[in-house]
Amino acid sequence: MSSTDQTVDAPDAAASGTWTLGDLTVRRIGFGTMRLPQTGEALVEHAVPRNRDQAIAVLRRAVDLGVNHIDTAAFYFSPLRSANELINSALAPSGRYPDDLVVTTKVGPARDASGAWAAHARTPRELRAQVEENLRQLGRDHLDVVNLRVVGTDSIADRFGALAELREAGLIRHLGLSNVTPEHLDEALRIAPVVCVQNMYGIGVRPEYAAFVRRCGELGVAFVPFYAIAAAGRETGATAVEAEEILTVARAHDASPAQIRLAWTLHQGPHLLAIPGTGDLGHLAANVAAGSLKLTDDELALLDRAHHADA
Repeated sequence: MSSTDQTVDAPDAAASGTWTLGDLTVRRIGFGTMRLPQTGEALVEHAVPRNRDQAIAVLRRAVDLGVNHIDTAAFYFSPLRSANELINSALAPSGRYPDDLVVTTKVGPARDASGAWAAHARTPRELRAQVEENLRQLGRDHLDVVNLRVVGTDSIADRFGALAELREAGLIRHLGLSNVTPEHLDEALRIAPVVCVQNMYGIGVRPEYAAFVRRCGELGVAFVPFYAIAAAGRETGATAVEAEEILTVARAHDASPAQIRLAWTLHQGPHLLAIPGTGDLGHLAANVAAGSLKLTDDELALLDRAHHADA
């Protein structure tokens, strides 16, 4: 399927398979909303708000295509647009979300009303305030999954413990981690169950994470890469020239490099979940279609060569 095909043989996220986050079953191709509120670079105070109708249409189309795992955060906003509010308006217009929809959010980072970054939430009171803000914006009485987003290597025991208490209180169903080390995961598991780890990972990005990725699978913890398409481009998107290995595999499947990157991600283990984000209906269809791509052993070996090129 080409990156703009939306009408013939519409893709279905079910083709990507499923994984369980605790007791919640999600399809392995999901949707990330970081880029949805704005165009241009993500999470910058001068970002241009995306057309509201377009953003809502993309969210609804994602669900139509079988996506039931949506990643968000209260700090995903630009002037006039909030990812959480868009999700609420698009997917719960009558006050009720689809029964199988799993909304994953994260806490820790903070931004002021202008969009400028503020100090991370570290105290139980600050973290609870962020949880309650996500609840309010999403219009829910509990959050399906909350990831603690971490910067640095300091102990997370106090912060994760505060979230574990909110889980016991019924405000959170399951807990996860974002941007963490294996030591952070070990520390968190001594406090409460962890259903997912959300870290930067993709072809050519952090090949040293291979053992960490495998260990998550052994523990039954989902590994959810962010920037799986953008790679080193991060917030600016996939701007770098693609490796010849990726282009070769893409040509063999009549696919885009972005689709091959997503397919490679899903081939790293049944516990890998993809959360590509876009504000474009054609790109959305292409991302979902990537969940059905089957790569051969030779193709995976070729892509692994690109993955380890700079290692």
